[in-house]
Amino acid sequence: MDDSDDLAWETLGSAVDYTCPGFDVRRDEVRFPDGEADGFHYVDEPPAVVVLPLTPDGDAVVIDEWRQAVGRVNRGIPAGTMEPEDGDGGADGGASDATDPSDDAIERAAARELAEETGYEADSFERLTTVEPTNGMANAVHHHVLATGCEPTADRDLDHNESISVETVPYDDLLAAVVDDELRDGRAVTAVLWYELLHR
Repeated sequence: MDDSDDLAWETLGSAVDYTCPGFDVRRDEVRFPDGEADGFHYVDEPPAVVVLPLTPDGDAVVIDEWRQAVGRVNRGIPAGTMEPEDGDGGADGGASDATDPSDDAIERAAARELAEETGYEADSFERLTTVEPTNGMANAVHHHVLATGCEPTADRDLDHNESISVETVPYDDLLAAVVDDELRDGRAVTAVLWYELLHR
């Protein structure tokens, strides 16, 4: 962008105000283009993978999970943080260290999250897109992946704070839920729409 220098904020300092499993809350001291300075808080989290799993018959593997922030069970698809063993950075490296990991690293993370949350394994993986879903308030990067040929061959390994049930639904039903505003999970909506753009 030609005017990016005119819009840029200068970071004068940065510190973590609060840390917890999964993310930090960071405060940057910044100077705005007009010369005034202030603090800016945001969520700082490692990069994550989001997996759209399809069975050999073309059904979608979905999860229903309790989401405390909104106080309800939410339908979605497997997702989780990239880990250091995936390569190209990960949970210990911070989001800024692994915003563009290799396809192999993303595939390893996608395979792990798919198995842990659903008990399914896939024949193949394909990156759909990479997005910054909430870059007005979070340093978060989500790598969306299509997983095909998914079969229930693995044991689930849920985290202590995950309450998840697994179901398969016709893909067209999942798409209809997106179109009809019934699917509220933004990560799942993004994955379905990119699948439509690239493959349908």
